[in-house]
Amino acid sequence: MVQVNGKALPIAGKTVTEYLKGTSFDPMRIAVEKNGQIVPKRLYEETVLEDGDVVEVVSFVGGG
Repeated sequence: MVQVNGKALPIAGKTVTEYLKGTSFDPMRIAVEKNGQIVPKRLYEETVLEDGDVVEVVSFVGGG
């Protein structure tokens, strides 16, 4: 199981890109942190989520 934003999900073995495709997150408007380290967008396709990982996905919201 992988913890994503506090929820345990059965997504171990998927890449960040594969996980994001099944969500409503807009990859252009988010940042992904895996085990306390920011994952650069260019590495989403090769970063594999592993059992026990803790992931935070943060959306950027415009305002004024």
